[in-house]
Amino acid sequence: MDVFPDFGGVGGAAELRSIVGALLMFVLVTAVLMLIVCAIIWAVASASGNYQAATKARTGLWVGVGAAALAGAGVAWLNFLLDVGTQL
Repeated sequence: MDVFPDFGGVGGAAELRSIVGALLMFVLVTAVLMLIVCAIIWAVASASGNYQAATKARTGLWVGVGAAALAGAGVAWLNFLLDVGTQL
């Protein structure tokens, strides 16, 4: 009686990749729009002397950059785990 790993155990990996890819598209589009809006608000608020709004817009800009970076890292992590799962 031999025991071998089930190489077909990661069923639906292609569907999971497509779902994550679609979610990544929505996150990246939202992050880019957030970057554009926050940059415009930061510029207008700085020019008009409203430093509280400029600080909040700058924070929003960094949040948008962080969201885009985390989305990219999440996809890389998922692809890594799926590849490791097929090798087990």
